[in-house]
Amino acid sequence: MCLALPAQIIAIDTETNMATASVNQVKVEVSLALVDEVVIGDYVLVHVGFALQKIDHDEALATLALFAEAGLTTSA
Repeated sequence: MCLALPAQIIAIDTETNMATASVNQVKVEVSLALVDEVVIGDYVLVHVGFALQKIDHDEALATLALFAEAGLTTSA
């Protein structure tokens, strides 16, 4: 089973089309090659280093809350 996590974009490098995304204060580098018009503050679904799609802020927070309720953590 594959799982994509909601993450908020906190920095974008337009030269490399890469971004820094944050999930519960854990930062990861993700490729923006598969999504258009992402800006700082947007939430995206991240899987294996790629942002797959933009998602709504409320949907992202609700999903993260469900992960927390299920006991899944994103901390290292």
